[in-house]
Amino acid sequence: MEQTITRAEHLAWCKERALEYANAGDLTSSMASMLSDLRKHTETENHPGEKLWVMMVLGGLLNTKEEVIKFINGFN
Repeated sequence: MEQTITRAEHLAWCKERALEYANAGDLTSSMASMLSDLRKHTETENHPGEKLWVMMVLGGLLNTKEEVIKFINGFN
């Protein structure tokens, strides 16, 4: 029998992977990882944070490692 991963567990996994990239200073991969991973679970595949993240990046609001880490940690 296949175990189902809860939304909270999946989101924690997404954040963990994205934070690894962010902590290494690879902000582009951090964003790509988070957005890709969110789409891998039915309860997070249309997370509103996806569009917000893109808008913030394009607006120049997520330019530093600290800003990206804070944003990732704010996902719920």
